[in-house]
Order: sequence, then structure tokens, then C-alpha cells
Amino acid sequence: MAVPVSKHLVTLALAASISVASVEISARETPAQTASPSITGTLSSLERAAGVTDPGYSSPAVVADTKSLDPAASTKAWLATVPRDQREKSDAYFEGGYWLLLWNFLFVAAISVFLLESRISARLRDFAERVCHGCRGSCQLPVQVICYAIPYFLIVAALSFPLNLYEHFFREREYGFATQTFLPWFREQLIGFGLTIIGGTILLIALYSMFRRAPRTWWIWGTGLVVIFLFIVVFIAPLCIEPLFNTYKPLANVEIRDPILAMARANQIPAKQVFEVDASRQTTRVSANVSGVLGTTRIALNDNLLKQCTLPEIRMVMAHEMGHYVLNHGAKLLTYFGIFILIGFALTRVFFDAAVKRWGIRWRVRGIADPAGLPLLVLILSTLLFIATPLLNTVVRVTEREADAFGINTSREPDGMAKAALKLGAYRKLDPTPLEEFIFFDHPSGRARIRMAMDWKAANLPIGESPATETMPPDRR
Repeated sequence: MAVPVSKHLVTLALAASISVASVEISARETPAQTASPSITGTLSSLERAAGVTDPGYSSPAVVADTKSLDPAASTKAWLATVPRDQREKSDAYFEGGYWLLLWNFLFVAAISVFLLESRISARLRDFAERVCHGCRGSCQLPVQVICYAIPYFLIVAALSFPLNLYEHFFREREYGFATQTFLPWFREQLIGFGLTIIGGTILLIALYSMFRRAPRTWWIWGTGLVVIFLFIVVFIAPLCIEPLFNTYKPLANVEIRDPILAMARANQIPAKQVFEVDASRQTTRVSANVSGVLGTTRIALNDNLLKQCTLPEIRMVMAHEMGHYVLNHGAKLLTYFGIFILIGFALTRVFFDAAVKRWGIRWRVRGIADPAGLPLLVLILSTLLFIATPLLNTVVRVTEREADAFGINTSREPDGMAKAALKLGAYRKLDPTPLEEFIFFDHPSGRARIRMAMDWKAANLPIGESPATETMPPDRR
């Protein structure tokens, strides 16, 4: 389950397309996550204790009695259905991500310091100036930035490739989430890296033009520029980027398609088709999304979701994704992250000027408008991004919880929500401590989602039932 603006795009914007996006060769993560094939649909005694009356996880209309349901006990019973070895494997995978978060930051910092201390960055700037020496007028800056940016991206990608290879290939295969062999995986990494070079270079040209025209107020104008860049990426991604990696075709199964479209019509989502994505050739993860703006709205789910989940689970997942669309989470997240970017750029201006004042001669960095200072800009932005991780995760996690609430009220599938949460627990720690959830979780934990489902199941009234004693207005009696 994912927000319309994926986290790697937010990172791309916060680091001005030059930090994390350049450290990884555009590693692509599926928005929603994995199902565990070993968690079956068999109705166990523990599931009966959780209030499940049917292994297909029917809608609450067929549940015989929810008034006596204890949400806390039911949540524990649902969590207990996951075998211990699977829980340990899931915890190990997710907790390993804590260290990878640190290692990715340290890699960015080390590479940035290396490029500054070795003066490689300054040499790239000198090379770019020599190349564009004959240029005149408005073409000089773009040519200079292009000549600097391309070798910069290549150097950073080469230095960070070992960590990227481990994190996104070997580790994913070790835990059973990746289905690609090396060559297809590497091919897609190259495509993503090419997109990073194109998008990152365009953004850098715009940013450095702004640095030169407004050296004191660039942090204000730069915020607007990055937000606009993010909006454009979100707009073109469904049309131009995602088809480079996967094939989208209309979903043929009417038993699944029609209930999804019915929910879309009920919530004024302008989509007349549901698309199936062939993600199984890359991963075992399940995913779905309702994305697009300005007439590009599209409902899509991948083939893993169809293979691994029951209809109630699929309905819940799709209702969750519709919640992001109906609740305008895309626009809201752009606004929230725009505020973070503004604060980050303001702090970056202070730290950048102070660093140049102290070490500028040593690094041969002249100022903010000098491309040789790009590694310093990356270092500062990456540090701020690392420190702000809990806050950024919280913002996204809140929107995910809102989408969960929308999804369960739209689909009316509490057991489907609980079962989907367990399957997502194959890669995300199901029962973290509150501190862990605050720092590392950009989605609600499995425990939190199951508890929401059980609270809804215990409290929600069947359709058409009302506690009111008056069924008609007084003047109609």
C-alpha cells in the first residue's frame, strides 16, 4: 500500500536529485509490499479466536456476532497465526534496514567528502569550464552543468554500486523477495540510472541558474522549483516512466475488476478500467496504486496481488489506494514536504556559506553558484534528510493511516485488512516498539493495522442499521 508520491521521489526532491538518487543506480522499490506465500487461508483455532468466521474472509455483513469481540485479544490472536520462524525472518529483514539507512547515509557522506578533499569536484568544474569556454550567452551555464553533472553521477554511481548491489539484489534474493537474475536486474538499474542522469541534470541546470541569479534568496525560489519538479515527475511517471519497467494490460477477471470499479464510481474516481502489472517477473511483492493527475488517473494492481490474495484482501488494498486519491494525499504530501524542503534549504544556505568560508580555498569551491560545491550541497542535504527521517516517516505514516481508515470504511473488509497486514508483515516488522515505529516506519505496523480492523469490526454497525429510535422526521409522522 503506497502513497501517490513514493518515498524515493521525496528523497530525490529533498536532495535536489543529487543525493540518494545518485548513490543508488535508481533502485526501484515496489510501492506496496510483500505477501508471504506460506501464510495460508486455512481457518485455524487462532483465527477463530480472532473473530474470523470464514477462511475467505467475508465482508462483515456475514459475521454472526461482533458485539462480543475483544479488539485487543483479537489482534493478539491474528499476530499469533504467524509462525515463529516467519516472524523472526521478517524482523531480521526489517531491522537490517535500520543499519542500511545508516550505511547509505555514511556512503553519501564519505563520497561527498572524498570528492571535495581530493579536489576531484574542482577538477570536474575546471573541465566543464574548458569545454564551454567557447559558448556564449544563455547556453554557457547549461553546457557547464551538463559537463559537470554527467561525470559526477557516473563517479558516485560507481563508488556506491557495491552497497547498491548488496541491498537491492543479493539481500532481496536472500530473503526471497526478488525473482530476477542479475542481468535483467542490472539492465533495469541502467535504465533507472539513465533517467536519474536526465532528470537530475535538468534539475541541476535550473537550480544553478537560480543560484547565480539569486545567491541570497535561492533557498526560497529553489523550494518552489523542487516542488514543481516533483509534480511533473508524479504527472509523467504513469505515462512515461513506469511502462519502461513493466507491462500494463486491462484486467480481464470481471469478478475482481467490477467490485474495484464499483468502489471507484462510488468515490468519484474518474477511471473506467483496471490495469494489471506484470511485477512477478521482478519481485514477489504485492502492490497497487491509484495514480495520476490532470486526466491521467489510473487504477493498477500487480499480478502478485491477484495470485496471493483473496477478493476481500484485494478489495481492502484497492480501497486503501483509492483513499490516497480521494483524500488528496498527493497534493497534501507535496505541501508538507515543500515545507520540509524550505526549512532544509534555509539551513543548507547557512551551513554551506559557513563551510565555504572555512574550507572553500582548500576545496577550491567559490560559492553556492559553483558546481564544484555540489558534493558539499549533497553532504549537507543528506545529513539534514537523515536527521529528519523520523519526521518524514511520521508524515507519510499519518497519511497511510488515513488511507487505512478510508479503505476499511469503503471495502467493509476488516478480516481482509487483517490478513493483508499479516502478508505485508513478511517484510515489515509486525509488532515493533513505539520508538521503532516512530523512527523507522513510514507505514503503520501490522499490529496497528490489525487493531484498527478489529476496532472497526467490534464497533461498526451493519449496513442499514441505526441506533436511532426515530426513523422518520417528526413532521412526517
